Amino acid sequence: MLHIKQFTCNPFQENTYILYNDQRQCWIIDPGMYGVEEEQQVFQFIAEKQLVPQQIINTHAHIDHIFAVDSVKQRYNIPFGVHQLEEPILRNAANTAVMFGFNFPVSPTPDFFIETGTMTLGEDTVEVRLAPGHSPGSVVFYNEADNFVIAGDVLFQRSVGRSDLPGGDHDTLINSIRTQLLDLPEETIVLSGHGASTTIGEEKLHNPFLQ
Repeated sequence: MLHIKQFTCNPFQENTYILYNDQRQCWIIDPGMYGVEEEQQVFQFIAEKQLVPQQIINTHAHIDHIFAVDSVKQRYNIPFGVHQLEEPILRNAANTAVMFGFNFPVSPTPDFFIETGTMTLGEDTVEVRLAPGHSPGSVVFYNEADNFVIAGDVLFQRSVGRSDLPGGDHDTLINSIRTQLLDLPEETIVLSGHGASTTIGEEKLHNPFLQ
């Protein structure tokens, strides 16, 4: 069984997730902690639960989702993965940070590329689905057994991700939502990159961008 802990981080109010199993193995997903205090909250949770981090996996590479990648890599000596189509976003991350007034001088380097298909954490399996539109290589992580999808900035509660950033496209985004998310069971819990959780059924009924 997989368990999830959410932390809301940085001025963008980004959701960082710790995904862990009954054997205390964990993934750190979209580590957006900005500053020592936010980092320590995450590190303390991992220590208290006696978790053993396996890798960092990102839904995409916008700066609010990668602020703490290098800190996490250094602390736990684990690899960082993102979809290969996110490389241009990563390469430009430091420049983007300067535009927003953040101290983020060096963009992290991926150690491996996430591919569509399945990833395993111990005995648990997560399906990786490519869902571009917010960014070129946005992916979502779906776990059928425990009935959730970590959706990054693709789908929000009664909203959708921005498509006006470099590499974004609104039509592509809506198509991704319809083909990669709305085909999931309606009771599937959607854990987004910002804001509250929702369900697929709720968004089918009430999301104004999907009517």
